[in-house]
Parts: sequence; C-alpha cells; structure tokens
Amino acid sequence: MTVTTERRRARWAAARPWFGIAVRLGLAAVWLIAGGAKVDDLAASGRAVNAYQVMPYDLAMVIGAALPFVELALGLLLLLGLATRLAAAVSAALLVVFVAGIASAWARGLAIDCGCFGSGGQLAAGQAPSYLPEILRDLGFLVLAGYLLRWPRTPFSVDGWLAGEPAVEDDDE
Repeated sequence: MTVTTERRRARWAAARPWFGIAVRLGLAAVWLIAGGAKVDDLAASGRAVNAYQVMPYDLAMVIGAALPFVELALGLLLLLGLATRLAAAVSAALLVVFVAGIASAWARGLAIDCGCFGSGGQLAAGQAPSYLPEILRDLGFLVLAGYLLRWPRTPFSVDGWLAGEPAVEDDDE
C-alpha cells in the first residue's frame, strides 16, 4: 500500500464518525419532518397514498394513517442512534417503495403531489407534477440510508453507549 493510500484511509477513518453522525441526524430530520407534516391530518395522508391508485381505498387510508407514525419512529430511532442499522434498513426499504410509487405514477401519467412532506393527492388542473426531482431526492436519501447500513455506529448514539464505546472512537490502533 502506498503512503498516499494510507493517508487517505487515515483521513477517512478520522472523518467517518463525524460524517456518519451528520448522515444519521440528517436522515432523522427527514423522517421527523415528513412524519410531523402528516401526523395532524391522517385522512389527508391516506388520500395522498390513495392518489397513487395502486391499492384499494380502505387499505390506502390505513397505510396513509400509519405512515406518519412509522416515519416519526424512524426519525426518533435515528436521532437517538438506537437500532441504527435496523432503522436504516427500514428507511431504505421505505424509500425504495416511495421511488417505485413515484415512478409508477409518472409512468401512468398521473398528476399527483407525492405527499412526502404533507398534503399530497391530485394536483389542480394544469399544474405539472415534479416527479424527477422527487425521485432524485429520495434516491439521495436512499444513499444516506445505505451509508448507515454499512457504518451504523456514530458518535453520541445509544447503540455505541450500550456497546460501551466512547463517543468518538480512537483509531490509533
């Protein structure tokens, strides 16, 4: 291994915990904002899910009503750094479903708002949907979840505290 490669690895080892906490807290914020925006109006969340036209109305309403609580739970787990890998896995699965749903709506020519951060549902006549930015945004969040799947331990996390790890790992080994 070259000296340059060793330096890069050393820099990455030093930066990774801090990058990881930024990723964990960033993804936590996404879920807390998304869930918080929908929790006050569960019926609207159900209507937003129903707008995708991929399941019966009653099932869409139940999923729409449950979704904000799942998002809030994921946000809290990530905020605390508790069960981080599990929360990242569920986040990744949910984001794949969201991307598939948005892509499906786009492919079928539906004119809907994704409902990702509140409201959602059918768009007004003449209002153009913004599917590509929504898909790209969710793919970005999926990358964050993937990062946490690979490196779930971050500073100031309950996972680390329960494992008896210091807030910041000493990489001088």
